[in-house]
Parts: sequence; structure tokens; C-alpha cells
Amino acid sequence: MARSLVPQRAEGMAVSVLTADYQRILSVLESEAGREGMRCQQLAVALGMEAVPAKVEGLRSKAKRLVERGWALQARPGVFTALAVPAG
Repeated sequence: MARSLVPQRAEGMAVSVLTADYQRILSVLESEAGREGMRCQQLAVALGMEAVPAKVEGLRSKAKRLVERGWALQARPGVFTALAVPAG
């Protein structure tokens, strides 16, 4: 099984370089910009997924990968927010 690569974000890099799954995660995080961030259970529900442990943990791994590569922020443990990133 091939791993999905998330490139390290560079200045001016567009979200379109990410795979569709990661783009959807960022889109939901951006739509919740007025909030203080989202927990992965909330994120799963917003993405139309069941909030079961296996799905939530997979989503948490993806969210942490986005944080590690500079695409999102972890506001506090388990709470994620999006950075302002160009869509094109």
C-alpha cells in the first residue's frame, strides 16, 4: 500500500498539490475558521464519516501530518485549525 505524501509547505504553495483527502480536511478546517479549532471527532462528522475510533484515529494521523508539514496548526492537544493557504 502506497503512502500518501504531503509535501512540506513553502511560501505561495497552493492546496492543489495535496491529494483530495487532505484538501477536504483543510477545506473543513477553513470553513470552521470562526471557531477555535476542531477535534478529530467533529472533523470526522463534518466530513460525513462515522465517528468510530478507527476512522477518528486515521483522521488524527492525517491532521498531524498536515501540522508537521506546515499546512495546519494544532491549537492545543487534539484540536486542529487551518492556515490561510491559496486555493489555486
